[in-house]
Amino acid sequence: MSDWTPEQIPSLRGRRFVITGANTGIGYHAALKLARREADLVLACRDPRKGEAALGRLMNEAPGANAELAILDLASLDSVRRFAAEELAKQRPLHVLINNAGVMALPQRLETTDGFEMQFGTNVLGHFALTGLLLPAMERSSTIGNPSRVVTIASIAHKRTHLRLDDLQSMQSYSPMRVYQQTKLADLMFSFELSRRLRAEGSSVMSVAAHPGVAATDLFRTENRSGFVKTLRSVIGEAISIFLNTDAEGALPTLYAATAADVVDGGYYGPQGFEEMRGETVGPAKVAPQALDKSAAARLWELCEGWTGVCFP
Repeated sequence: MSDWTPEQIPSLRGRRFVITGANTGIGYHAALKLARREADLVLACRDPRKGEAALGRLMNEAPGANAELAILDLASLDSVRRFAAEELAKQRPLHVLINNAGVMALPQRLETTDGFEMQFGTNVLGHFALTGLLLPAMERSSTIGNPSRVVTIASIAHKRTHLRLDDLQSMQSYSPMRVYQQTKLADLMFSFELSRRLRAEGSSVMSVAAHPGVAATDLFRTENRSGFVKTLRSVIGEAISIFLNTDAEGALPTLYAATAADVVDGGYYGPQGFEEMRGETVGPAKVAPQALDKSAAARLWELCEGWTGVCFP
């Protein structure tokens, strides 16, 4: 495990991947590496213009890649359902779903089209619904020797908070970073709970999680901010790319979780450098005790089912 590199990824010909937020950052760099290993890719992106640009860039950097663009807005449950319905209608296999897209530390409380707090609605509810709706395709594609995988991207930020089950929509109070931290904790708990439920059902589909450490992704260059905040976050992002991880390096744990043979069901992986913030070596990541609370995870699951209307098969 300690000497794993993307060059060890075997040929992925015939393996089909859906990656949310694949037009930029970690999602794009994961897609690029997978394309170079002959994977069949679906770049699931919110913005058609940015998605088309990313697809064009991918085809230039990985000539002959088998990749397509699909429009998916995780902040709209109608969009999630439409994407899933179109995906299932194709009757094609789905071997790996990478729940990567997200928004971070929005300066003010915004809501999704369905009325949920934007960070929680996008980072958690959108991916919860997407996973549940696509699970039948993953079940059909999964085998004991080569199981399908759900890879959910969490964060070391999950260690700095506790799940506020009484205010997941941040109606009582809103703190940009606290809410982001809570969504990443919820994502990790979802990954663990999904693994437990799949095992209880006798499914061969795996649920694993990964985090990028601290990487200079577009989360540090978010739109809808003041000029000063945009400049500050841009400077922070450049400093991170120099001293911590670039977005390409940040994609390594995602690639490991999605492809490595020794990944275990219910595992959580990240960089092994200082405080898990950086490093080209990937291994098991540290889990905060609150992420292992099975009772809270079960309650979170019930709430997500109720809010999204999606019940897993």
